[in-house]
Amino acid sequence: MQRIRIDAQDAPLDDAALAAHYAYPDVDAPYVRVNFVSSLDGAVTVDGVSGGLGSDGDKRVFGMLRELAEVVLVGAGTVRAEDYRGARRPTRGRDTPPPIAVVTGSADLDPASRLFTDTLVAPIVLTLDSAPRERRDRLSAAGADVAVLDRLTPDALLAELGRRGLHRILCEGGPSLHGALQAADAVDELCLTMAPLLAGGTAGRIATGPDGSPPRAMSLVGALTADGSLLLRYRRSEAIDGRL
Repeated sequence: MQRIRIDAQDAPLDDAALAAHYAYPDVDAPYVRVNFVSSLDGAVTVDGVSGGLGSDGDKRVFGMLRELAEVVLVGAGTVRAEDYRGARRPTRGRDTPPPIAVVTGSADLDPASRLFTDTLVAPIVLTLDSAPRERRDRLSAAGADVAVLDRLTPDALLAELGRRGLHRILCEGGPSLHGALQAADAVDELCLTMAPLLAGGTAGRIATGPDGSPPRAMSLVGALTADGSLLLRYRRSEAIDGRL
């Protein structure tokens, strides 16, 4: 057991140091990093959105994780609840921001929403052939890159992103998508901000999925503190998985 000092007067991390702290490993296949914020008692939202849990430090890390990613993967429910727009800053080493890739079996997205009207790059809509053709056509007309897949299982989603050369994947939820990735043992890394707040209520946890999935051991590879929050970074345990 080791003590994490919270009273040490270390110099604040500048952007270069923060980018080094959260750097992806060198990968030539999809690598899934999941980012969530939760209250101390496990709530993933306050009043239905995650914004009530955020802080300046968490927002800074949120922005940095997007800068380091090649694509942001998110479920349609989260896009609607959080009123998503496109990422703003270019991916480091590229000229454009990472596209938002939305998982939706029904293609039920509003083509007039900020996801389509306030973005610098076309969002990717990952959907099924069973989704109504008129919805898919409307999203294409709004500028979306609509990818029709045979299934929306984690292996199919990651294969499609990998086919596009998008290997550094940042998943921002929601809990159902995170739970599906967990159940498929497809989560390589979790970045979790613990907000200094007891939220109570009936808010869900950061992952919901089927019972019976085997636990995945994770190793703590980074811990920061800011604004009373604890910003943790966990990676798949190398002793169990030799991919890293």
